[in-house]
Amino acid sequence: MDGACQGAGVRPYDAAMSHLRTRTLRLTRSALIPAVAVLAIATACAPEADTASDAGASPTASTGEDDGTASADPAACAASADLKKPGVLTIGTDSPAYEPWFVDDDPTNGKGYESAVAYAVADKLGFSADQVEWTTVRFNTSYAPGAKKFDFDINQISITPQRAEKVDFSSGYYSAAQAVIALKDGPAASVTTVDGLKGLKLGAQTGTTSLTAIRDVIAPDQDPAVFQDTNAAKQALLNGQVDAILADLPTAFYITAVEIPKASIIGQFQPETGQQEEFGLLLQKNSTLTPCVDAALAELTSDGTLAELQQKWLSDVVSVPVLQ
Repeated sequence: MDGACQGAGVRPYDAAMSHLRTRTLRLTRSALIPAVAVLAIATACAPEADTASDAGASPTASTGEDDGTASADPAACAASADLKKPGVLTIGTDSPAYEPWFVDDDPTNGKGYESAVAYAVADKLGFSADQVEWTTVRFNTSYAPGAKKFDFDINQISITPQRAEKVDFSSGYYSAAQAVIALKDGPAASVTTVDGLKGLKLGAQTGTTSLTAIRDVIAPDQDPAVFQDTNAAKQALLNGQVDAILADLPTAFYITAVEIPKASIIGQFQPETGQQEEFGLLLQKNSTLTPCVDAALAELTSDGTLAELQQKWLSDVVSVPVLQ
C-alpha cells in the first residue's frame, strides 16, 4: 500500500478516490499515524505479489500513456476492441468469491461491490447482463504474463508497477487500507504499537498486500505464515497457529463482524510507499479494451455510480483502534 501522510492528526481519504466517509492510518516502520476509519463490513484480501519487491502501488493503467481515451464513449470504444468472444464480455474472478465484494459466492447476481462494479462497467461498454460471462481465475495467476482467458479480471488486485510490466490495469475503482485481526483474548489483543507486533506470529494470504505489509513494514522476528486463501488464514487464527492475521480493511470488518465475532481489529494502516493503494481491473498486456474500461470507470466516477455502490456495499461507520 501507498501513502505518505505524516504527523499525529487525522487525514481523510481523497473523496474523489474512495467516495467513502473513511479515515485511515499511515504506517511507517516505526509508527502508525492515528486515524479513524469509516468503512463497511467486508471480505477478501487486497491482492499484492508474494514478494517484498512488489510493494509499491501505482494507481495508473499499465500503458503509462494518457491518450485521452478515458473521455471517449466507452461503448463505441468497446465496439472496436478485441474480445475473447464476439458479442460477449468475459470477466474473471477467483473462487470462492468473498463478501462484501460478492454475495453468496456468486459473481453473476450483481450483488456485492465488485460484482456491481463489473456489471456497471459492462453496461457502460454496451453489454447487457446476459452478454456477460464469468470465468474462474486464481488470484496468483491473474497477473502472470501471457494471454488471458478473460477480457478483464476484478478481484481486489492492487495496481503496482511490477505487475503493470506484465499486464494492463484500469484506473482505480477502490482504495483500501490494511488491518490487523486478532482474537479478543489472544496474545495480540493488547498490542498498541507496531513494535509490539514484531514478536508475534503473523499470517496472511499468499500474493497479497497484507503479506507484503507484514514483511516490509512490520518486519516480524519470525517468518509470517502464508496461506492459500483467506479461509485458511481465518482457521489458523482460530486454531492458535498464528497470533494475528492481516487483511484489507473491508475484509477485516466482515471477518470480525460476521465470521469470527470473538476477533477484533487491533489497528489499521497503510504502508508508506508514496500513493494510496488502489484496486484496478486487470487486462491482458496492451489490451485494446483497456482505454474502454478507463472511459467506463471515468463515467461511473463522474456520475456518482461508484460512490453509490461503495455506500451500498462498503459503508458502515466503524471506529478502528489506533496503533501508536
